[in-house]
Amino acid sequence: MIEDDYFLKFEHRKPPPPLPYNPWREAVWQFLAVVSLVVGLWYISWRWSVSLNPDAMWFAIALALSETCAFIGMCLFVFNLWKDDPIEILDPPMVLGDVVKDHPEAARKLSVDVMFATYNEEPELVRLGLQDAKKMAYPHPIDIRIHVLDDGRRDAMRIVTQEEGANYISRTTNEGFKAGNLRNAMEQTHGDFLVICDADTRPFPTLLKHTLGYFRDPKMAWVQTPQWFYDLPAGERLPKRWKRKYGQRGRKIGHVIERVFGPIHLGRDPFVSDPKMFYDVIQRRRNRVNASFCCGAGSIHRREAVMEAALRSFGQKVERRSWDVEEVVTVSSKERDLAPELMEAIKTEAAATEALTPYKFHVSEDIYTSIVLHSDRERGWKSKMHPIVESKMLSPQDLLTWTVQRFKYAGGSLDILVNDNPIFRKGLTLGQRLTYGCTFYSYLAPLWNVIFLVAPAIYLFTGLSPVSAYSAEFFFHLIPFLVTLELAMMVGTWGIAGYASKASYLSFFPLGLKAIYAVARGESISFKVTPKVRQSGNFLALVRPQIAIVVLTVLGAIWGIGALAIGSTDHSVSGVVANLLWGLNNCLAMGGMIAAAQWQPPELKGTVET
Repeated sequence: MIEDDYFLKFEHRKPPPPLPYNPWREAVWQFLAVVSLVVGLWYISWRWSVSLNPDAMWFAIALALSETCAFIGMCLFVFNLWKDDPIEILDPPMVLGDVVKDHPEAARKLSVDVMFATYNEEPELVRLGLQDAKKMAYPHPIDIRIHVLDDGRRDAMRIVTQEEGANYISRTTNEGFKAGNLRNAMEQTHGDFLVICDADTRPFPTLLKHTLGYFRDPKMAWVQTPQWFYDLPAGERLPKRWKRKYGQRGRKIGHVIERVFGPIHLGRDPFVSDPKMFYDVIQRRRNRVNASFCCGAGSIHRREAVMEAALRSFGQKVERRSWDVEEVVTVSSKERDLAPELMEAIKTEAAATEALTPYKFHVSEDIYTSIVLHSDRERGWKSKMHPIVESKMLSPQDLLTWTVQRFKYAGGSLDILVNDNPIFRKGLTLGQRLTYGCTFYSYLAPLWNVIFLVAPAIYLFTGLSPVSAYSAEFFFHLIPFLVTLELAMMVGTWGIAGYASKASYLSFFPLGLKAIYAVARGESISFKVTPKVRQSGNFLALVRPQIAIVVLTVLGAIWGIGALAIGSTDHSVSGVVANLLWGLNNCLAMGGMIAAAQWQPPELKGTVET
């Protein structure tokens, strides 16, 4: 059972405001980004042409190739982040004619279906979302219908739904999982717009008022709103933590650090679950190329767009299947043309075999459906990343839950990359191809991140260098690249704590490699439901690879310092110092994930956010 008082502890929390748009800061970001790209290209060119160590080419090429792959990812990321738009809330439409041109019922009020997809989540958890959905306000008459889509077929869930005055929808099978659940519900509802909610989604009263205005554009297919985890630990400000540990001197040092880097909260987000970097920066800046993709919960969809895209995809599949059957029949019968009656029968059978899927039956149905809609060049469907938080959700409560969620994201995205690569999909614009490519390319990063993680230890243990020398020339090329890159990213993501995201990205490597291996083997990525309550147990087993990196680096540091002290090895002072600093950064990144495996929810009674 989920205790009511668990939620009451967080009810007072308000979502953070969206990052403000600043044209001057954007101009500085674009300038620094160009400088960092030019300096980075200069560094990569020098690495391949001059700096490779001929005595350890296997090591030198592996690291240079990893640096090149990371630089390509950086180029894609810069393109993604290039430009933002000012925040603008459009006036909400009054009648259907405001969102659909030349509709025979133009004067009719709008109708919206709010759908809560659930499987095995606690009914009382869903009740909270239903109660919040009933509070949604709108400045004009509107027909809002709330539905619970229960793939668990539970009597308790049916009772809660009826008690809250919502509509209960179930089905006999779980075909297509969440996507199939939504399809089944769409067959039984008729709203002009659909609001997609997970079992733990709790919409705010302003959700429709703030988002339906985008649909005044008849080509707007869906609007995604930021996901906000309202139950994240409040954390503790750095000066307060250091005062408790080191006294007044620690408090003063903490204040000085915060003046340089901004407010620092320790222990606020053990799993880096705060999606502000993703929604406020990455997704929002994709609006300029119409490439912001759907992320499921908290999204609003135009029914016409979803159904029309499904019908187009259905027709293409039927036609393709008919051609395949026709080819087999003509080859086996040696007939050049088939009788019209036979062709009609083939098409009928193909239509009966294929399934009409408004949302793609896939573990990553949200981004997959987004690609299908964006590639419909004939209709030119648009999407929008709305900047303001309009709902709240539960965060991952433990590392096991985080692992299930992230593996599903990684495996699902890589499966799309391998089996229906959007880079080569007809209909997408160049900007859409590049931004989707940025998403999928990021899930390949563990292939080269693992090289970055073991490289310092290799040098510290063996003295083998991946560069010809850790000389002044090497640092002359490396340091300007690192400095300009850090400055560019700091300005480009201003207002977001960037280090935690970068550390999580680096320490993600075991899970990423597992997803890559699974997809490469052709394994099906499972549709596991992300747990909504804390799982018990010891989760250190989940971070053994990260622990191994730390242990290997620490032992390598001891060995390298000792070898340098003896003076009878190939180690150099500059090489040992450089790799010690590199290894320290790696260990700090791994340390966050290791700490997450041991994290326990703090007692919140009596605590005050600072």
